[in-house]
Amino acid sequence: MQGLLKKPSRDYKHLQQIIVGLVDGVILIGTDQKILWANDAALAMHGVREIAELGATVSEYRTRFQLRYRNNQPIDRGKTPIERVVAGESFSDVVVEVSSSSNPDQTWIHSIRSLVLTDDANEPDYLVLIIKDETERFKAEERFESAFNANPAPAIICRVAELDYVRVNQGFLEMTGYNRRDLIGASFRDVDVLTDASRRELALARLKEGETIPQMEAFVPLPDGSSKFVIVAGEPIEIAEAHCILFTFADLEPRLKAERALRESEERFVKSFRRSPVPLMICIRNDFRLVEVNEAFKALTGYSEEELIGRSPTDVRLWNDKSAQQGLEHILEQGGGVRSIDIRLRAKDDTFFDCLVSADTVTISNEPCVLCVIQDITERKRSEDELIVAIESVMADTSWFSRSIVEKLAALRQTSRPTNVGAHLEDLTDREREVLGLICEGQSDKEMSRALKLSPNTIRNHVFSLYQKIGVNRRAAAIIWARERGVTGKQLGVSKRPRSYPRRNG
Repeated sequence: MQGLLKKPSRDYKHLQQIIVGLVDGVILIGTDQKILWANDAALAMHGVREIAELGATVSEYRTRFQLRYRNNQPIDRGKTPIERVVAGESFSDVVVEVSSSSNPDQTWIHSIRSLVLTDDANEPDYLVLIIKDETERFKAEERFESAFNANPAPAIICRVAELDYVRVNQGFLEMTGYNRRDLIGASFRDVDVLTDASRRELALARLKEGETIPQMEAFVPLPDGSSKFVIVAGEPIEIAEAHCILFTFADLEPRLKAERALRESEERFVKSFRRSPVPLMICIRNDFRLVEVNEAFKALTGYSEEELIGRSPTDVRLWNDKSAQQGLEHILEQGGGVRSIDIRLRAKDDTFFDCLVSADTVTISNEPCVLCVIQDITERKRSEDELIVAIESVMADTSWFSRSIVEKLAALRQTSRPTNVGAHLEDLTDREREVLGLICEGQSDKEMSRALKLSPNTIRNHVFSLYQKIGVNRRAAAIIWARERGVTGKQLGVSKRPRSYPRRNG
C-alpha cells in the first residue's frame, strides 16, 4: 500500500475498515505519536508525495506545517488537530488553514475530524485524522464574499431553514440606514423585506421552498419606522452548505421623486400654458398635429378646441402664406427653432392677422413636439402703415418745410418700416439672389421652379429663407426691399453677384 513507512507486526484490519469507502485524506498515528501511514489523498492535501515528508512524528509534523484558524490567528502549540487526537480528544469539522513552512504561499483549507480505534480491551490502538480538502469551496466563498460586499446594488442573504439574515452588503446598509449588527442574525419576520409586495403570497411560498422569487415591487421597513419603495428579487444560493435566498433590490425612491417632480413641472407648465395671455399652440413634430391650444389662441382664431385638436394648421388653413408655412415646418422638422417670423394668420371667419411667430422643439410626455408662440401685431402694423402714408402725403409737397424738418420726416419714415436693417444684398446666397431677381420680375413659384429646375418645395424653402433674412413676409415687400436698394430683377441676374448697387435717396 503506497505511503507505508513499513509494515508493523500487528494486524492492520482496522486500517482496512477506515479506508473502505473513503475518498478523504487519512493519516494513521500510533499511540507513540509516530505517523504510521497516510493515503495518497492526505499526501496531496499537504503538497507532498511521501509519508516521510509529513514528518516521522507529530512533533515533526508540527514543525513542517503551519496551521492557522480561518481568522488568520495561529493555533497554539498543543491545540492543532494532530496534537488533539494524540491527546485522546474526539472532534469533528475543525476547519484550519495549512501551509508548508518551507513555502508559506502554498495554502490549503482542511476540514478535519478525529477517530480513535480501540483494541479488544477498549484501549486506544490507532489514532486517525480524516481530512476533507475544502480549499476550492472556501476560495469560491471568498470570491463570492468579495463580490457581494463590493457590489453597489443593495443585497441581503436570508437562511431558508431559520429565516434569519446571514449576510448584508454595504449597498443595503446605505439604502436603509441599518447597522450591520442590527441585521446579522435578525429574523426575516422582524425585518420583512417583502412588506406589501405586489405578489407577496407567491414570494413567501418561494422563500419557504428556497426557490427563485421573481421581481416585484415591495416596501422595506427602515429603522425609523418608515419604509422604502423598492423592486426586490430573490435567488437561491448556498452559504456554508446552508440553503439561502439572496435578495437584491433596486431603490425606486429616486425614480418616484423624479416622476413627482416631472408631474409637478408639467402641471405648472399646463397652468401657465392655459392662462397665458399670449396665443400658444403645441403640435406633434413629425406631422404637426395640434395637441394643445390655449384660450388666447382660441380667442384669436375663433376656433374651438374640438375643431383644432388632432388636426394640423394646414387642415384648418391657419397660415395664409403656404410658402412661409412650409418653410417654417421644414426648419422645425430639422430640429431647429425660429424667432419672430412675420406670418399672416387666417382666422375661422377668413379674417387675417399679421403675427410674429416664434417656435421651438420641446419634449412633452416623451413625445417630440413644437411649441409655437404667436404675437398679434395687426394693429401695430396698421398704425405703422398709416404713419408712413401720412408722412409720405406731407412730404409730397415740402416747399414750405425747412430742410431740417424734411430730413427728420424722411428719417422717421425710414425707421417706421419693418425692415431688417442688418441685411444687405451681399448677405444673400447665390440662390437667394436668383429667387429675389425672379420675384422682382413677377414670376410665380411654379415659374421659378421651371426656370431654376428645382422642385416647388425647394423654391418655397428658398423663399422662406429669403424672407427671414430681409425681414419681410410677402412678395410685394420683397420687391420693395430690392427696389429701395436700387435694383430690379434684370440687375440681380441669375448667377452673378453684383459688386455694388446704387441706393435710392430718401
